[in-house]
Amino acid sequence: MTEWAEPLRFDPLPMLLASQHKAIHYFTRRDLLLEHPGPLDTLWALPVVQGILKKQQQDGFWRYPGRNRQIYTEINYDLLETFRQLGILIEKYGLDLRHPAVEKAAGYLFACQTEEGDIRGILGTQYMPYYHGMILELLIKAGYGDDPRVQRGLRWLLSMRQHDGGWIVPMQAVPAKEKTREMWSAPPVPPERSRPFSHLATGMALRPFAVHPDYRQLEAVTLAAHRLKSRFFQSDKYNDRKAREYWTKFQYPFWWTNLLTSLDTLSLLGFGPGDEEVQQALQWFVENQQPDRLWLTSYEQSKRAEPSAKEHETMLWVGLAVCRVFARFGTSPPQ
Repeated sequence: MTEWAEPLRFDPLPMLLASQHKAIHYFTRRDLLLEHPGPLDTLWALPVVQGILKKQQQDGFWRYPGRNRQIYTEINYDLLETFRQLGILIEKYGLDLRHPAVEKAAGYLFACQTEEGDIRGILGTQYMPYYHGMILELLIKAGYGDDPRVQRGLRWLLSMRQHDGGWIVPMQAVPAKEKTREMWSAPPVPPERSRPFSHLATGMALRPFAVHPDYRQLEAVTLAAHRLKSRFFQSDKYNDRKAREYWTKFQYPFWWTNLLTSLDTLSLLGFGPGDEEVQQALQWFVENQQPDRLWLTSYEQSKRAEPSAKEHETMLWVGLAVCRVFARFGTSPPQ
């Protein structure tokens, strides 16, 4: 067992290396064993990648398949689907700006950027700092970190912080009874800066800063990271994904804020395993590792006897992400 995995109940590497998913096998060797598994672009030719690329539209986006696009015409569902598909390509298969599909997708995303600097549309005309942050993260990982449009987007995100240093989604603060259909095409609701931060929004908004070397050490980013970890295992202040259980519901590629996305962010921002909240979060993964060497992705899944093939693949990706976190922190959580 490698040194960083010693705190875990079981060595997860054999399970990851035995995976039939070539990308999981590739990244396990590269990121956890520090081997050279070959050129990254060998993954770009995989059938699953080609299947996604065939569905990309000429203007660079992916078309949302659901019916909601006809019902809620104010919402740019294609922007949501483009975020989802681009996340798969970049996070699971390592595509970057060298691939023409990424270049086309980036062009579409930048076309959704407003004069203020934010990427907008998934919430209609309303501000969406959480999705904006996650989209910027993908663009930075794809190689657009120095692009002026990304820089403008990062500056906008910093300008949207609450007085306590975190973020909210301004529409979260609007009572449900006051939300009307017309609001999704109205001028954006500004944030009430005195309200407490949302850890859902803050965890997602921090993502681009964590992956950009020029922004990781900003005092504002460090403060927001402290705010995020202070909420571990607590309910959010707002209704979206409010329950404490959401801290331990995992997805990959990362999407909503949870314990794993937060640890990943904190490890990139330079926090160490000696930090009390980090220790507690790492210990949760130690205590909840399953006998099959992986981690359940949700409480609902744990009620079934066996995960489906798709769920098992997600468990492998989540397991890889957990291992990356432990490898990055490098030392044991308290026992």
